Amino acid sequence: MSISTSFSRSNIIAQLQALLYSSVAAGVPAISASIRTSTQTLWSSTAGFSDLSNQKPINSKHIFGIGSITKLFIAVVILQLIEEDKLKLSDTLSSFLVQEVFHDIGNAEPATIGRLLSHSAGVESWEDDPKWIVEGRGKDLDPDRIWRKLDTLEYIRHPSSLTPGVFSYANTNFTFLGLVIEKITGKTAESEIRRRILAPLGMKDTYLEGFEEGVGKEKVPRRYHFATKDFIKAAGICPKFPEVEWNGTNLIDATGSNTSVEWVAGGMLSSPSDLMNFAIAIRNGNLLNPSSMKILQDWNPAGNAEIGHGLFRFKSPLGYGSWLGHNGSVLGFTGSLFWAEEGDCVVSVLANVGTMHAGEVPSSAAHVAINTEFLDLAKKLAGFVEGDKSSNT
Repeated sequence: MSISTSFSRSNIIAQLQALLYSSVAAGVPAISASIRTSTQTLWSSTAGFSDLSNQKPINSKHIFGIGSITKLFIAVVILQLIEEDKLKLSDTLSSFLVQEVFHDIGNAEPATIGRLLSHSAGVESWEDDPKWIVEGRGKDLDPDRIWRKLDTLEYIRHPSSLTPGVFSYANTNFTFLGLVIEKITGKTAESEIRRRILAPLGMKDTYLEGFEEGVGKEKVPRRYHFATKDFIKAAGICPKFPEVEWNGTNLIDATGSNTSVEWVAGGMLSSPSDLMNFAIAIRNGNLLNPSSMKILQDWNPAGNAEIGHGLFRFKSPLGYGSWLGHNGSVLGFTGSLFWAEEGDCVVSVLANVGTMHAGEVPSSAAHVAINTEFLDLAKKLAGFVEGDKSSNT
């Protein structure tokens, strides 16, 4: 990769930091980002505040909800179980789960493992159910509730309007996959993630909130959510959540809530550095064998992107190449984790503000990662490392 003479390391880093500051100025309370290659961290920084009430600065030790990036962990475990001949992509949900679990959920019984992984089973998402939105994120939310693993399925026990074989993103798919993991292994899905991924990779800042012991509340910033007209209309505001104005943006302070409702569809907390280790391990084939890597990257259309089996590929809308990974958004948090399809560059951006059901918002972790020059700058920074390597050969 050639680097323009108009760019220097310090210039690129200054521009990256400016993107973080711009996001905070637009209304994001705090943001944390990192860029890595296989061998080293190129840049890691933060901007904003972990607590707006006292403007306590965010720092690199804080962890964030990662939302649907959690699904990548489940995809890896499922593919490892396939490697162990404990299930096949063609196996149906009904081969593992009793009917009491999936009864009356449209298209669930014949859904295959492959279609669940690729969001093409035709199963509706509990996250889209209007009643769940109010009770899971809105005015009827009980912040102290620890949701049970089957609770969300009660919202979608009706015929599905979706067509099997056609992409339709649904949290339900991964709720089911988590239950399949538990049936096959006889262990909790969270313990299998820990045994197979977190422990081997030394990911000490990563856990499923509500189902595992955390790393200390002091490491989790306050969690905020955009209180747009769309959010208020769809969800309403939980009376226990104070409203906050930050840089001209209306937010709610959802601190005190938890991500247990998401479970393996999006309930994990982590740090940019931990996520980097995970992404590099996937990309380099350290967690999956070559046949599983082909399954993971068996691409099919998925809206403005492509999906394999649990992994997305998208072309940067700004022309910065193709990237593999996942976005995430839950109550109080947003995140992005991607690696360049060509070259050695991995990026992670996390923020303590949620965007779900909020419609158009001024910024978020995904906005910074995808809709700014962030990916271009990341590749340029990685290019210096490639240039250093080539100069030594």
